[in-house]
Amino acid sequence: MNLIIDIGNSRIKVAVVDGSEQVEIFVFEQLEKSDLQRVASLYPAVDKAIVASTAQPTALVAEWLREMGLYVVEMSGSTPVPLRNGYLTPETLGVDRLAAAVGASQIVEGDCLIVDFGTAITIDLVVDGEFRGGNISPGMRTRFRALHDYTSRLPECEATDEVLPIGRTTSQAIEQGVMQGITYEIEGYIDAFLSNNVKLSIIFTGGDAKCFVKRIKNAIFAKCDLVVCGLNTILEYNARIKEQNI
Repeated sequence: MNLIIDIGNSRIKVAVVDGSEQVEIFVFEQLEKSDLQRVASLYPAVDKAIVASTAQPTALVAEWLREMGLYVVEMSGSTPVPLRNGYLTPETLGVDRLAAAVGASQIVEGDCLIVDFGTAITIDLVVDGEFRGGNISPGMRTRFRALHDYTSRLPECEATDEVLPIGRTTSQAIEQGVMQGITYEIEGYIDAFLSNNVKLSIIFTGGDAKCFVKRIKNAIFAKCDLVVCGLNTILEYNARIKEQNI
C-alpha cells in the first residue's frame, strides 16, 4: 500500500492507496509527524510514500516518512514520470499540474484537456503522450474573495446552482459574474482545442469541479482525485526504476 502526501495552497491531503484504489483520504491544515504515524498505524501495509508540494519544501515530511521505514519519493520537476514533459521551464511547473496530467492518462486514452478547479484554475493539455503546458487563472473562491476584499461595499458571495443570464441584485450579479465568467472561460478553451482535435477528452477535477459539471457539457468528471492518482502512478513508476537498477 502507498501513502500519498499532497501539500497544497490551502490544505494538506494524505491518501492511502491500495493498488489503484484510493482507500481513504485524510485532510489537514497543518501536518505533524504524529499525523503520519497515526495514518500508518491504521494501515500497517503501507511501505512506500510520495510527497509533493506547491506550498512549502518537502524535505522535512520526507525525512519523517523515511524515519518510519518507508521508501520515499520527493516529487519535483526532475522526478521521472511516465509522460514526456514538453514544458519549457520544468523547474517552475507545479507538481500538482504534472501529477494531474499523469492521473488523467490513467483514466482516458489519447489526448486530453485537464481542468483543475482549485484555489487557481489550471487548464492543461496532454497530446501524443506529452504534457504540452497550459494556462492558470484565479479559482472560483479566489474570485469571490477578491471582489469582497478589494472593494468597500461588495458582499462576499458563494457558489450557486442558479443559472441566470444577468443578476438582478448585487449578490446575484457577483454570483453569476464569477460562475458564468468561469463557465464561458472554460467553454472557450474547450471550443478552441476541440476545433483542432475532435478526439480530445475533457476532464474536470479539483474541489470546485462539482460546481461546474452541470454548467459545462462534454466534460468527464473525475470521480477519483486526479493528483492523488497521478502521484500514486509516479511513485510506482519510480519504485520500478529503483528495482530495475538494483
